[in-house]
Amino acid sequence: MHIFIIEDEPLIRQELQILLENALYQTTAPDSFASVAQQVLSAAPDLVLLDINLPGISGFDICTQVRRHLEVPIIFLTSRTSPMDELNGLLKGGDDYITKPYQPPVLLARIAAVLKRTRGMEPKETTLFSKGDISLDIAKCCIFCKGENVDLTKNEMKILHLLFQHPGIFVPRMDLIEYLWENRIFIDDNTLSVHIAKLREKLKSIGVENFIETRRGVGYRI
Repeated sequence: MHIFIIEDEPLIRQELQILLENALYQTTAPDSFASVAQQVLSAAPDLVLLDINLPGISGFDICTQVRRHLEVPIIFLTSRTSPMDELNGLLKGGDDYITKPYQPPVLLARIAAVLKRTRGMEPKETTLFSKGDISLDIAKCCIFCKGENVDLTKNEMKILHLLFQHPGIFVPRMDLIEYLWENRIFIDDNTLSVHIAKLREKLKSIGVENFIETRRGVGYRI
């Protein structure tokens, strides 16, 4: 699912992108807002996260412009805590109103609830996957076993996420490559092997060995 982020503070914008991409959402986050409503229409995202205080334009006005042409769920994410602002946001067509500072798990839950309610479909709500004593936490981008944990890169997390979705089944290398780098024209096949090797080292650091099995010419499984 694709989430369009309209936030003028670079650090918050980057934080939101990392949080959402770790939760396996696709994101778009422009740093210019002059024609941002048109950008939303062109992107046709599944949801918009919208700040109110933006340079040169109000988030309320952007919401109105988008609502004229597109029935996309809109969540206001703002530091403005006035009840009148919240009422105004909902009257303008917002589906939810969240104030900063936000709690990441709560924000993800509110996004999932809005997507489920407005789109009539189940978003990727499950963020915890387990096999035996080993668990993958998508929201925290880490894997843990018996009280020990280690942080993962985005690609390491995506590799494990796909394997956890198919326990006991060999996932072909090409399926993993396409899942990780779907927008790239060409990726060296050895790049996946490097990621797998680094992932095994991280698993070993928390006492987990031989968790990812390789079958030559077939793929990987857990």
